[in-house]
Amino acid sequence: MKIAFGCDHAGVPLKRELIAHVAARGITTIDMGTDSLEVCNYPRNAKPVADAVAKGEVDLGILICGSGIGISIAANKVDGIRAVVCSEPYSAKLSRQHNDSNILAMGARVVGVELAKMIVDQWLGASFEGGIHKERIDLIAAIERGEAI
Repeated sequence: MKIAFGCDHAGVPLKRELIAHVAARGITTIDMGTDSLEVCNYPRNAKPVADAVAKGEVDLGILICGSGIGISIAANKVDGIRAVVCSEPYSAKLSRQHNDSNILAMGARVVGVELAKMIVDQWLGASFEGGIHKERIDLIAAIERGEAI
């Protein structure tokens, strides 16, 4: 498995912790920036991760900004991306099981390091259940293509 990471200035310290945490599980990580604490605009860091996931260059992505909200909105503008903001493990797990989320976003100003690790572990430990959930994902894809549903 290969996971791409991206963040804005607010997410740098948490991103570093999570890259080490995920790498310790034997998962390949790619850091797509930023590495600077200077103020930057999160869409510039969300897009490369979202593009890599959408193109199949990586399996999943993890994005971090102050709240997780802005960076997830930016990622969700890329076709095929289902980025979810999670501040607790249960929603992270369900987002994989029911929504086949392919990018996890978190807020560095919302969750601490240990909670973020628990969120990541639940997200990575879950898998898409298919069934009725597949039908819903197909409807979301139809919306992306501009089709009537």
